[in-house]
Amino acid sequence: MDDELIRRSVASFVEATAARTTTPGGGSVAGVVGALAAALGEMAVGFTRDKAKFAAHADDYARLGERLPRARAMLLELVAEDVNAFELYSDAMKAEGPARQDAVQLALAACIDVPREMAKIALAILDDLALLSDRCTKWLLSDLAAGAILAEAVVKLCDYNVRVNAGACADRRIGGEVAASSADDCRKARHLLERIEAQVQAKLEGP
Repeated sequence: MDDELIRRSVASFVEATAARTTTPGGGSVAGVVGALAAALGEMAVGFTRDKAKFAAHADDYARLGERLPRARAMLLELVAEDVNAFELYSDAMKAEGPARQDAVQLALAACIDVPREMAKIALAILDDLALLSDRCTKWLLSDLAAGAILAEAVVKLCDYNVRVNAGACADRRIGGEVAASSADDCRKARHLLERIEAQVQAKLEGP
């Protein structure tokens, strides 16, 4: 699949999601939401990095100014990969003969790999936003917090996608390990969000 899906207007993407079609679905939405989380972080960096008050953090802004756009681009690429993985699974389910089971398991692996990758990128975004939460102009704190909330939501969304597919894995041990790793990512994301929100709250209540 090409990048037609992510080049739609916001309204068009929402309408496509609402339509009675299998894609775009929750996985694609997670990718777009994650890209928005990164974008909000980029905006916070862009408006803060040139402030004299934050000049001591110039190296951090330079690093975040590279990482966040890269994360945004990767998540948008994974939107298409999510659709491709689902189509692979749909084709495998229609197959017949002795090769069907192997095809289904291969497709399930793809359907697990994409959300796992999305979750890892969302966690990296949360790490970046946690750093930024202590070096962000007060007027961008609400945007930074919004980005963190979205990134944590992406990890949760991905966990559901992982679990629904891991449960169908022929190798129950591998399926269980994948689900456990995904649950661990959810805990990490929650802790990072709590840290960011505490920092934002403290700065909003401060002088």
